[in-house]
Amino acid sequence: MSTITNYGIKDAATFKHAKLSFIPGKGIAVITATSTYIPIEEFKEIFEKTGELVKKEKISKLIFDKTELKVFHQPSMEWYFTQWKEKMFDLGLKKHRKILPNDDVFKKSVQIGREKILKDFPNIKAHQMEILYSNTLEDAINN
Repeated sequence: MSTITNYGIKDAATFKHAKLSFIPGKGIAVITATSTYIPIEEFKEIFEKTGELVKKEKISKLIFDKTELKVFHQPSMEWYFTQWKEKMFDLGLKKHRKILPNDDVFKKSVQIGREKILKDFPNIKAHQMEILYSNTLEDAINN
């Protein structure tokens, strides 16, 4: 799990398998997976809470630190792209940064899953978002 210092990060919510934080005044939220898998029900709860934070704090960049994850779940990713991101785009959340685990199979699964979603849903707003991968939380915050 990445760590950050000197960014003034504040905790917003803690879940069984993840933590939600933000940097006040910077428009940045951070979801940090704290276990190897996030069940879809909790995944949706985490992102719904993040949506509330996007509105309240005018979040324009979301960092999802998946370093601890070992299991890739396509239905969660599809919901995230086709439903959640659609709502968030209209609220100003246009930048997404992802930190993946050092696991080539996981990375390949993410790539294949993302390509399938973008192909199957050619009109979703995710096509207009800036989605980048970072190696560290510091890089994700600064880029």
